[in-house]
Amino acid sequence: MPANTRPAELYRHGLRLLLDKDIDAWVGLWAEDGVMEFPFAPPGWPRRLEGKEAVADYMRGYPDHIDLHGFPDLRIHETADPETIVVEMRAVGRVVQGDGPFEMTYIAVVTVRDGRLAVYRDYWNPLALRQPGLDFTGSVAR
Repeated sequence: MPANTRPAELYRHGLRLLLDKDIDAWVGLWAEDGVMEFPFAPPGWPRRLEGKEAVADYMRGYPDHIDLHGFPDLRIHETADPETIVVEMRAVGRVVQGDGPFEMTYIAVVTVRDGRLAVYRDYWNPLALRQPGLDFTGSVAR
């Protein structure tokens, strides 16, 4: 995407890529030195991913765990910093292992630099991980 892509537009494009299960293209939206953080990650789960390759390693198996169907209730809030947005959303789909329903509410603080995801702080609910098939602990932790 062009360097002047607005953060909200980049974020919406990224959601479409996740729905299409195009993880490589989603990772392609990241800056080489991008950082993804999970402040509420439980013990043994990654709390911080540094660099595009670490994000790619973490996300590579995502479609094997979760089959996303949609992001209802998407709200993107602009901030005083034109490069930073706050996102509220709900993801729905199914857990691949066991074929159970998947639903997660997220709040994310996302900063875009030069049309690329630079910082993505993902405030998801670790209590939802009690569902079988949602174990990402084998992902790269930083």
